[in-house]
Amino acid sequence: MTASLLTGVLAENFRATNAFDLDAIVDTFADDAFITDASREITGKAAIRAFLAKEIVGDKVTYEVTEVREHHGQIIVRAVTDGTFDKSRLPDPVILTHYFQVRDDKITSQITVLLKPSQY
Repeated sequence: MTASLLTGVLAENFRATNAFDLDAIVDTFADDAFITDASREITGKAAIRAFLAKEIVGDKVTYEVTEVREHHGQIIVRAVTDGTFDKSRLPDPVILTHYFQVRDDKITSQITVLLKPSQY
């Protein structure tokens, strides 16, 4: 599926991220949401705000969404990722996969991973 299928709160999340609008990004999350990123779980809006301020807005992270699909209620988004973060040990391009759960038009969970191609 194409990136044009990204709608609602997820479209706003990616729009706000690419605009480095911290308040708008944080507003897309539920109060008790969590983000799992780089083997860390960031829980609750205060922690999410701190993480986003430093590692997303602070590192000027941008996403070019390349794929969106739904799988049993989970929204999976793949995106070419850029920014000022250290990419020296990462593939070129950096493609992250985000697994979202959404309820009542708020993100309740986001799991972000750098996947390796499967041998199968």
